[in-house]
Amino acid sequence: MEDTAETGVTGDLNANLRWPSTGDLQLDKAGQQWVDWDRNPWTRAQLDSLVEAGRLDDLRSRLCSRMSFGTAGLRAPMGAGFNRINDLTIIQSTQGLYAYLCRCFADLSSRGVVVGYDTRGQEESGCSSQRLAKLTAAVMLSRDVPVHLFSTFVPTPYVPYAVKKLGAASGVMITASHNPKEDNGYKVYWCNGAQIASPHDKEVLHCIEEQLEPWNASCWDEKLVDHSSLGTDPLTQINSCYMDDLTSLCFHRDLNSGCTLKFIHSSFHGVGHNFVQQAFRVFGFAPPIPVPEQKDPDPNFSTVRCPNPEEGESVLELSLLLADRENAQIVLATDPDADRLAVAEQSNGCGWKVFSGNELAALLGWWMFFNWKENHPDPVDTESIYMLATTVSSKILQAFARTEGFQFEETLPGFKWIGNRIHELSKTGNRVIFAFEESIGFLCGSMVPEKDGVSAAVVVAEMAVYLQTKKLSLNQQLHNIYRTYGYHVSKTSYITCNDPPTIQRIFSRIRNFDRDASYPKECGGVRIVHVRDVTTGYDSSRPDLRSVLPVSRSSQMITFTLQNGVVATLRTSGTEPKIKYYTEFCAAPGESDVSQLEEELRKVTDALVDEFLEPDKNHLIRRFV
Repeated sequence: MEDTAETGVTGDLNANLRWPSTGDLQLDKAGQQWVDWDRNPWTRAQLDSLVEAGRLDDLRSRLCSRMSFGTAGLRAPMGAGFNRINDLTIIQSTQGLYAYLCRCFADLSSRGVVVGYDTRGQEESGCSSQRLAKLTAAVMLSRDVPVHLFSTFVPTPYVPYAVKKLGAASGVMITASHNPKEDNGYKVYWCNGAQIASPHDKEVLHCIEEQLEPWNASCWDEKLVDHSSLGTDPLTQINSCYMDDLTSLCFHRDLNSGCTLKFIHSSFHGVGHNFVQQAFRVFGFAPPIPVPEQKDPDPNFSTVRCPNPEEGESVLELSLLLADRENAQIVLATDPDADRLAVAEQSNGCGWKVFSGNELAALLGWWMFFNWKENHPDPVDTESIYMLATTVSSKILQAFARTEGFQFEETLPGFKWIGNRIHELSKTGNRVIFAFEESIGFLCGSMVPEKDGVSAAVVVAEMAVYLQTKKLSLNQQLHNIYRTYGYHVSKTSYITCNDPPTIQRIFSRIRNFDRDASYPKECGGVRIVHVRDVTTGYDSSRPDLRSVLPVSRSSQMITFTLQNGVVATLRTSGTEPKIKYYTEFCAAPGESDVSQLEEELRKVTDALVDEFLEPDKNHLIRRFV
């Protein structure tokens, strides 16, 4: 690209830059727009090198499509291009968000917005979460909107918590959570503290498309927030309020100070270390022992092959080794933005039990209801409390609700649906005491309408201490729960597919398995009795054949109920190139041959993957464990 006037990140408009003709009119138009608008020298250099190398397919991929809101907002690799996370796309997204907020809030100029960020960064594109957060703030400040920008990295739940506490119109968190190091994201919260869902997400995208050209030089000024009178740092106030509110989840402080259990905590090179340490002190515990190699921020996540504690023992290696050396009984691992929690427990000197998200939910759901009942003995009080779970998660809370008399509801996958349902229920005097998604996302209580790894970590610690006084481990109590409410044996995993057309073909084949508009009749030799397809809105179990859950055409999700009681779901991930699969066998109370249940579930799960996804034929990549 020709450049007759050298420009820096905050230099003049790129009036003299020209995109070289490639012969592809759509690409050339998008490329010229990019060089007209982008002021980041690193991302400009990235595109220069792709042009010089003649990598037109890569250029088309980067420039000829835009990001859309998934289950966790906008999320994509960092780097140059309209479908990547970078300075320009963050500025465009914030301009669109501002335009939509102006339509919805007459008092936007007094309410303002909250902005937070994690510890991610990428040297080659000049992108870091902190810089992108400051550009988000700059766009809002350029339109005289007050910005509450955290002065350092914070857990994701701090942003929605601050939105509610400060009465802000909206919040933005720059994070890609547990995604690979190459990724970043832009997570948007509404004034109720919940992530935006339909119709707000679609309206914001529409407004972004109408506000693509950066308004002025101020939008590129990452230092604007430092000297603007409308920029404030909410960190001290929000951290203090959060820790105060956390005491509402502390039920047995008298036991905690004398605790003899030892805890290990890994923050997976992210934000969690200081906040989990503080939370433990609030509950009266000594702080957990940190994994030294992983307690400090590192955008390269140097000690783990992927920064996702959900992957289990293979990524918890350093934590488990430290626990063995320290003779600690419990390992707690928060993901890089500290909104999710993994837990492992020493198994009588015979290795470690790493709990699945569904197993932890059984324990936390039991614990939250047990303590609720202790403080609210009148059965009438129980009728107005709720537990929530996403529809691909275990049905164990439903089994609790049937026996104990409280309310249970399912939502679509993604905590944004849970957060918004919490808000709706609160308007009618109902209270959610626990909610979860199987991908180790938990909310104990309802102090913030988002999954929260910090509060979940310290609640698990107190539960373990209480159980120790009863001579029970977490795993022993889990089996007590299953004996009381019925064993819920589940399997959750995924297959990677980097080719979107292949994913479309796979799900189209499932919908036309025998003939047009005919779903599979059996799986692994077991008859399928019901099919629910949330993508199309079909549910064979309903008299009107219409799904109760909202139709979600932007992603694929089909659930099969089998004659033997197994429930199996296939869905595409909202944040990564994965097809996820979930199977669960819900046994009746008293049915205790767990090995038989597990074997039957394994057969169905293997058939679900092999018969419906055809991994070898479709060149899918199986999960590495």
